[in-house]
Amino acid sequence: MSTLDGKVAIVTGSGRGIGAEIARKLAGEGAAVVVNDLDEGPAKETVAAIEAAGGRAVACAGSVTDSGFAERFVRTAVESFGGLDLVVNNAGYTWDSVIQKMTDEQWDAILDVHLKAPFRILRAAQPVIAELVKRARAAGEPVPCRKVVNISSIAGTGGNAGQVNYSAAKAGVTGLTKALAKEWGRYNVTVNSVAFGLIRTRLTEAPAGGGSTIEVQGNEIKVGVNPELLTTMEQMIPLGRAGTPAEAAGAVYLLCIPESDYISAQTVVCGGGFTV
Repeated sequence: MSTLDGKVAIVTGSGRGIGAEIARKLAGEGAAVVVNDLDEGPAKETVAAIEAAGGRAVACAGSVTDSGFAERFVRTAVESFGGLDLVVNNAGYTWDSVIQKMTDEQWDAILDVHLKAPFRILRAAQPVIAELVKRARAAGEPVPCRKVVNISSIAGTGGNAGQVNYSAAKAGVTGLTKALAKEWGRYNVTVNSVAFGLIRTRLTEAPAGGGSTIEVQGNEIKVGVNPELLTTMEQMIPLGRAGTPAEAAGAVYLLCIPESDYISAQTVVCGGGFTV
């Protein structure tokens, strides 16, 4: 048997990058996964990769910030696989500026995707988890340990210049995590977060000449770190390099396995030894 056989997972932002690696890792260890991405194409690509490797997955495309998405996401897990055991709130992006140039739209967009969306998803998951726990107890069966892993960042643990919106949102994830760990302990649910350091993804990689952007709901967002700055940043990391998406996924996986069943309300920093 694999470590996560019989578990049902939902992972936001799992069509690309770190999220896709998380979805593939959980599926590779036996979990059935609901894959989400803003765009349907990447979500289906991740599902196809999981199925090609012998795993089970379905896609649930859409923005995590849309009204009604959270309920649809949770419902997809229940209707497709019969339950819900692992919740990974991973979706997000950055929209940077110094505070005097940051607009209300920038602030609201980043708080919505990184903090409000996880709140809504967890709120939608509560009735499902509570009912599953109630059924198990009524039947005299042990209540399995379920897991929530919220994705944070070292910007949330120590702040980052030019990212007051992102830093505030990720710091808020820590508060959400700690509060929910206290609320959901009675359901035998652990709630933790992983704070990523520098991980090489499409959001950090930039062409030598710069100018890399992504489109998020009609907004062109500049992404990528200047290659020279990226090299300087890596020199500050004790391990001497940025992390890979697979290594980031591994940190999430650690908080999903039975060996972490008594760890809750914690933030694990996945940053190669770099702390702020």
